[in-house]
Amino acid sequence: MKARIILASVLIPLGLIIAAVPENTTKPYKLTAGQLLEEVKSGTQFIGPDQVADMIISKDPSLQLIDVRSAAEYDQFRLPNAMNIPLVDILNPEWEGYVNQDVKLNVFYSNGTNAANEAWMITRQLGYKNNYVLQGGLNYWVETVMNPEAPESASPNEEFLKYNLRTGAGMALGGKAVDTAQPLEAPSAPKPSVQKKERKKGVQGGC
Repeated sequence: MKARIILASVLIPLGLIIAAVPENTTKPYKLTAGQLLEEVKSGTQFIGPDQVADMIISKDPSLQLIDVRSAAEYDQFRLPNAMNIPLVDILNPEWEGYVNQDVKLNVFYSNGTNAANEAWMITRQLGYKNNYVLQGGLNYWVETVMNPEAPESASPNEEFLKYNLRTGAGMALGGKAVDTAQPLEAPSAPKPSVQKKERKKGVQGGC
């Protein structure tokens, strides 16, 4: 029963996204809805915010961020060097050279993931490659990169490393500064107490 609920929670939103994809009147789709659904369920279209932040900071020339929100939202806030291709214009021939190429790694993003997923599905159905989706969208970006939450003291070392990396990325991209001048360190394990053994006294007296 639980498996059915989980499956429904995945398929219903995906069905809504597919239904929301605007009708394509210019080019034939190369993937069926079923094939596309299988790709969406695999989640291979997503790129995590940590990877994107690292590519932005390192000025990776292969990265191309594409904001699929409205022009008004784009003007209000956008990721560094992102270009604006609103979802309603994604099939405009003006943008085909950007979304159909094999040089740049395109990352679609929106406030959440629905609009970016729609942009990805349209371009994927047309057979375009190198198009991906920012996992969680801007909402998740702000939460994880710009305002990361400090890990609990008992968290694994990996969580402290991730937090320090996100904090550094957030500061470089205009996020909040760290409360302390030094990065957080994982608490060291308590050292076992060593009990000194009493030295045995030598045998007194001679032969």
